[in-house]
Amino acid sequence: MKSFRFCFFGARRAPDHNHLYISAGKSPAPNQPGTYDDHMSLVADGFVVPLSLDCPGFRLEPLGPEHNERDHDAWMSSIDHIRATPDFPDGSWPTAMTLESNLADLVRHAKDFENRSGFTYSILDGDHVIGCVYIYPSTMHDAAVSSWVRASRGEMDIVTSQAISAWLETHWPFTTVEYGAR
Repeated sequence: MKSFRFCFFGARRAPDHNHLYISAGKSPAPNQPGTYDDHMSLVADGFVVPLSLDCPGFRLEPLGPEHNERDHDAWMSSIDHIRATPDFPDGSWPTAMTLESNLADLVRHAKDFENRSGFTYSILDGDHVIGCVYIYPSTMHDAAVSSWVRASRGEMDIVTSQAISAWLETHWPFTTVEYGAR
């Protein structure tokens, strides 16, 4: 049985979600060591990336363009709530954007998933988007994970966080993960 350790001091994402910065240190400049590289696989080639997680009250599926309107509504209606979530401590994300800009962001996340350089999942209750999970590179650990739920479903934050933590331990190849404590 592998030893799994969560490191809760956290990470933060740049406003464009392209770069991951570690909150314990200085934010690296783009294209410097320790920044996100969308051409490097986060997991080994032989690893079968989970395409879903089914839990009581919610499920995960890869985030893509088909979620655009529902995703946009979920986070645009919850900006202050998301900024208060442990994974987004600096308050720089989210910022308001158009539906078209959100679509471009979702296309980029889907490309990251396809390239295995990062994995973003929509948190769904039925067909309703209630949040998102991001699994991206970390400079200090195997992966940095962040998640949020919409304000109207705030009671699901701890529920989803606990289930995602267990899923990361049992279905992913990571030994250490940064993920904000709930």
